Amino acid sequence: MAGTAERQPNAQLTSWFVRSGWSKGELARQVNRRARQMGAHHVSTDTSRVRRWLDGEQPREPIPRILSELFSERFGCVVPVEDIGLRATHQPTAGGGVDLPWAGPQTVQLINEFSRSDLMLGRRGFLGASLVLSAGPALLEPMQRWLVPTAAGGPAPAPPAQPHEAGGRPSRLSEQELQLLESTAAMFREWDSQCGGGLRRKAVVGQLHEVTDLLQESHPESVTRRLYRVTADLAALAGWMSYDVGLQPIAQKYLVLALHAAKEAGDSSLGAFVLSSMSRQMIHLERPDDALELIHLAQYGSRDSATATTQAMLHALEARAYANMGLANKCHRAVRMAEDAFTDSRPDDDPPWISFFTEAELHAENAHSYRDLAYVAGRSPTYASLAHPEMHLAVEGFGRDPVHQRAYALNLVGMGTVHLLMRHPEQAAHFTGRAVNIAKRVRSERVNTRIRKTTHAAVRDFGDVPEVIELAERLSEELPEVAESA
Repeated sequence: MAGTAERQPNAQLTSWFVRSGWSKGELARQVNRRARQMGAHHVSTDTSRVRRWLDGEQPREPIPRILSELFSERFGCVVPVEDIGLRATHQPTAGGGVDLPWAGPQTVQLINEFSRSDLMLGRRGFLGASLVLSAGPALLEPMQRWLVPTAAGGPAPAPPAQPHEAGGRPSRLSEQELQLLESTAAMFREWDSQCGGGLRRKAVVGQLHEVTDLLQESHPESVTRRLYRVTADLAALAGWMSYDVGLQPIAQKYLVLALHAAKEAGDSSLGAFVLSSMSRQMIHLERPDDALELIHLAQYGSRDSATATTQAMLHALEARAYANMGLANKCHRAVRMAEDAFTDSRPDDDPPWISFFTEAELHAENAHSYRDLAYVAGRSPTYASLAHPEMHLAVEGFGRDPVHQRAYALNLVGMGTVHLLMRHPEQAAHFTGRAVNIAKRVRSERVNTRIRKTTHAAVRDFGDVPEVIELAERLSEELPEVAESA
């Protein structure tokens, strides 16, 4: 630590601290609690220690990491250690970071260990406390190694399936068993769409753990590649479901591991899909620059393998990133490219994991791009008017879909936000209220959070409108805010 004479007040830490609304005592208690959850029982912080940090003292690990996590959770965005004026330390390769070895055996071991820990300790504030959300170069540079050729650990086409591998022995897994494993992820994905990430997340993690157990046995290469593909699919779904219930560091770790498994499977399209999920998370965390880099990486890596539907999905997410960056012309161009690509969509040619990207989903993505652009442009009525017909088509499409209930709820809320932008509070309350009906059946913290944010915005701007007052009262009774996700 620097001596007292050399210290300068830590203005960055002070800014985050003041905005958090915490007292010094509350921050000290949260640091101590998080440290105990991590097993760092030597940490004992009090108000005087917090005061010294604000005055410029540099605490030792794991304090910087804990403070980064606490502020990230408080503000709902990535708050790196450097942004709070502290010195970051290098994370061990197999620890909470994302810079992991691109090699099959290590990937299997890491997924096996992480899924086992999640099953045993997967509560907010325990497993999540050992992880740090990565962003910027710390995230993007390791992900770029996905493109390195297979000899150095990069993606390559899967070899053709052969009934008998030269020099190998037959797998103990029958073809029927492999097909059942491959269909499991599709079943879980449908449950997720219907019921939200909170209901079946642990079941997915358990299945993932079982598949990595199988991967530690000897199989012909073609069978191993298929098992890696199942592993990538399940890990991506575990990450998505973790994201849906608000477990952001856990979600990122699963998605990173899914990308590693997709590379071992030689499935560049599946890898691009994983990167698209990581991009969605970065948009949620208000890191559109990172989201755009991840999408461009996905597009480049799958340029020779992605189906038209997958290409349309990637262009639609590219538009979302541009919208959140305020780049209107590039957003419009990406929307048009998504629409053009989707005209060539052939569902029979698509892998199961892209089946969610229907015409209704395309309209939904485009609507959210224009809606986000409207907010970035200072609540622009022009962009809100572009969002409205797209959102209408999305709501109509998902209203006829009995499976994708969470998407239906999210787009009802989206329609509510569009009506707020258009200064139609009665309609905003109507659509948000319809979303509450579904939210009570769907275990999705993401849906709940968006309903609350939209309702709070309606109360702020139109608090005297009877329909808005009724919505706020209903929300407090039927969807009360809780401190932690289930």
